[in-house]
This record gives sequence, C-alpha cells and structure tokens, in this order.
Amino acid sequence: MMRPRAPRTALNRLSTFINHCRSLQTLSFATLEAENISGSHPAQVQNLVQGKWKESSKWRTIVDPLNGEPFIKVAEVDETEIQPFAESLSKCPKYGLHNPFHSPERYLLFGDISMKAAHMLSQPAVSDFFTRLIQRVCPKSYQQAFGEVFVTQKFFENFCGDQVRFLARSFAVPGNHLGQQSHGFRWPYGPVAIVTPFNFPLEIPVLQLMGALYMGNKPLLKVDSKVSIVMEQMLRLLHDCGLDVEDVDFINSDGKTMNKLLLEAKPQMTLFTGSSRVAEKLAVDLRGRVKLEDAGFDWKILGPDVQEVDYVAWVCDQDAYACTGQKCSAQSILFMHENWASTSLISTLKSLAERRKLEDLTVGPVLTFTTEAMLEHMKKLLEIPGSKLLFGGEPLENHTIPKIYGALKPTAVYVPLEEILKENNFGLVTREIFGPFQVITEYKQDQLSKVLDALERMQAHLTAAVVSNDPLFLQEVIGKSVNGTTYAGLRARTTGAPQNHWFGPAGDPRGAGIGTPDAIKLVWSCHREVIYDVGPLPRHWEIPPST
Repeated sequence: MMRPRAPRTALNRLSTFINHCRSLQTLSFATLEAENISGSHPAQVQNLVQGKWKESSKWRTIVDPLNGEPFIKVAEVDETEIQPFAESLSKCPKYGLHNPFHSPERYLLFGDISMKAAHMLSQPAVSDFFTRLIQRVCPKSYQQAFGEVFVTQKFFENFCGDQVRFLARSFAVPGNHLGQQSHGFRWPYGPVAIVTPFNFPLEIPVLQLMGALYMGNKPLLKVDSKVSIVMEQMLRLLHDCGLDVEDVDFINSDGKTMNKLLLEAKPQMTLFTGSSRVAEKLAVDLRGRVKLEDAGFDWKILGPDVQEVDYVAWVCDQDAYACTGQKCSAQSILFMHENWASTSLISTLKSLAERRKLEDLTVGPVLTFTTEAMLEHMKKLLEIPGSKLLFGGEPLENHTIPKIYGALKPTAVYVPLEEILKENNFGLVTREIFGPFQVITEYKQDQLSKVLDALERMQAHLTAAVVSNDPLFLQEVIGKSVNGTTYAGLRARTTGAPQNHWFGPAGDPRGAGIGTPDAIKLVWSCHREVIYDVGPLPRHWEIPPST
C-alpha cells in the first residue's frame, strides 16, 4: 500500500519525540491516527449538530486517492435528515451570538480559544498529526501539507488576547447638536453557512470558520466529504480549547442536499469557496446573500528586465505544479516577454517539472479531473495553429491511483498570443484545469497592450504576478488589471499566500477574502450605525409648522 512519506527535512523533525508523545496519548482530541487509516481500519467521520456528534442513515465510502482502497466512511446526511441543522440555525438570532452590545465577553473567550489552539498546533505531535492527515486525503508533499498547518497556527496567533475584540472596533462622529452622535459598529449576520473545497482541508475552513465566530455568527460548516475528516478532528481540538459544542454545526452531505438545506434554513450569509459554476447557482438560489471565492485562471507576466533566471523558473514551477496544481491560485498561464525566450527559462522549468515524482508527493493524484479529461484538453490546445507541447503531456507511470482521479506528468503547452486572443480560442485557452497544467505564451515589446487585453477579457480575478523590477512596467500592468491578490517584483509569485495579507478576488462585489482583519470584517460582519440623540431640547421649543 502506497503511503505518503515525509522527506528528511527540518519539517520532519523530532520523530522519536512525536512517537513518544503519541504513546502518552497527548492528542486527547484525536479519534484516529493518520497512518493507521486503511481498508482494514477505516476511519469514520460524523456530523455535529446542536452540540452532539451524530451519525446518519447512510455512509459514503471514500477511497484512498493513492491506491483506490476504501479507507474512510463518512456519515452523509440526506434530504430527509436536514431538519435538525435547519432548526439549529433558526435558533440563532439575526443579532448573533455576540455583538458590541450583547455578550461582549465572548470576544475575550475567542481570544483565549485562539491562544490555546495556536499553542496546540505549535506542538510537533499535533502539527505532524494534521500534516499527515492532510496528506492521506489530499496527497501533497509534506512541506506543502505542513504549510497549511503552519499558516493556520500563525492565524490563531494573530487573534490571541484582545485581537478578536479589536475586530469589532467602532467609531463615532459628532452630530448636528448637543447630545447627538453617530456610532458605526461591525455587526454579525447571525446564522451563516460555510462551504469549502477539498484542496486545502484545514487552512480554508479554519480561517473562514474562526472569522465567522469572531464576529459573533453561528456557522454551519460543510467541507468536501473527501477531506472532511481533517476538519472533524480540528473541531474536536477546538472543543478541547474551549469552543462551546453548540457554537458550530458540522454537516457532511452531497451538493444537492446542502443546496436544499440552504434554501430551507435561509442563513443570512453563505461563504462559498469552490467552482464558478456552483458559485453562480448559489448566488441566484440565495438571492445574492453570498460571498464568493471561486475559481482562478491566474496569470503571471514576465517583464522585459531579465534577471535571476533560475530563481524565476523555480517560482514558476512551484506556482504551476506544487500541490499537483490543485490550488485556486495556481499559475494557469505565463506571459513571457521576448527577452526571456533566449534564456534557459523554459529548459530549466522543464527540468524542475521532471524532477517531481509520486514517491514524495511533489506530484500526485488530481481529484477533480481524470487523466483522460486533461489529455483531451491538451489535444484541443495542440490543434490551435502554432501550438506545441513544451514538456509533460503523458500519464504518470507505475502507480495505483484509481481511474476516478487524474494522474498526469507536469505539463506545459505553448500557444501563440495572437491565437489566444481569437474569439474561437480564448475560452478554450483560459479554461481552468485544476491540475498540473499550464499554458505558456510569448509577447513582443510592442504587444503588451494585447496581453492587457487578454487580462481584461478573463472572468476570474483571483491571483496574479508581475515579475519585474521596472517600476514603470509594474505601474502599467497593475494599473490596467484587477486581480485581488497581485504580487509584483522580481520575486513575485501567484501561490503560497500566508496569513498576513488579504487573499481573495477583486472586481466582484460578492468577492470574499480570507486571513486578515479586513477580510474577516468584510466577509463576516456588516455595518450598523447607531445614532444617539439624547438631547437636551432647546429652551422654549414649540411644535413647528408641518413640512
């Protein structure tokens, strides 16, 4: 049985200490061990509603993405079992579980919970537990999986002590007369829902869940069932850190059942991270009460100033192929200035891509596209005049990845810029392939306007990179583009967002951010204005004429 293995790096440290800690049962919250999950020892995932962990009438079997062995049973709720979840949300008032006027001590409570959770995740045994659990359900290298745990830990550190309270900071403006003042407050929505995808089983749901809780909401959380075991274990950790078991409901279901629940429960706001197709459907079904962080066909532009070719190639490889390209921030298209064409950039990128291997999970199974679907897309691109395969384009070899998933070598296809811009090609070229696949093109000195035209025509505006230290070039590109998280400069990338800056799309009023205080306030609270007008009245006031 193929299992994820950690490389011998600093991240895979203190293994003896970790095993010793486990033998002492220091993971008091955990109900499983990641390494022991298998067909002969399947793990189970339950639901949490109204403070109780519950099973359901049906179990969905999840297969190991590395060998196809059934290894997790998820208690998926069907349409006849959603009523307890709807009732639980309905018990939460629109003014939330806390706000600046109601139960403000809960702001301090969540500062304490964050402190304890940060401390827990800093423990080698705990961080290793979640890292390996992520690897089991969403295979990626140990470093990439550990990165999720690290960012989540740092996020918790950011909101210790008074930092949750500071999220609800208000302001006051003098009124028109004595006794009048207007105060602006950040106000919760009350009952809310969170729907998150498979590719970041810990980081995305935790950051959005905690943001919702910090602002006073009661969330119903749904994570893709393929990876929901990670958040089930994380919720158990949070309960150990002081989270009230009734503050969060956790549901496993298919999309149809969740859609029905959202229509019946009518949460005041739903955060959705995932595909654009589902996002647009939810926006209609929920009458706009949504925040969206959907798909990203993310671009990178290499400017005219060529330097540090090996470094730029390495970043391109990481952006396109780390996590097997299954990041909403993955580099989908590379616009390369003609000055880079005479360098070793492409050959170096090819060498870096070819050193990725299944053994250390630097490339692995693609969970939303089959091998055949990716190869068919590549074939259609290669039918465009002037297109060519730069590297990859073949299935992975010598593996046991089940056919329901994809297994493709890191792939790059060159398509001429003039062909990309043609109406009958543009939709095909800019289709997001959630796997180890990118398009590369070249532009000449006088063709920057055409590149900018391509950016304008794209529909998803999540991340982007402008690789240049030329301030005038940066000014031109940044000023005529819109992506919400844009990196600029020689070291610019499209992926690897930490917890210390906004991550999210721009150009859409429904856009959701993640990670920062600004993102939390935008997504998980609304503005409420309270105008105090206590007098006194002017002396000798009389009723005036009608107006």
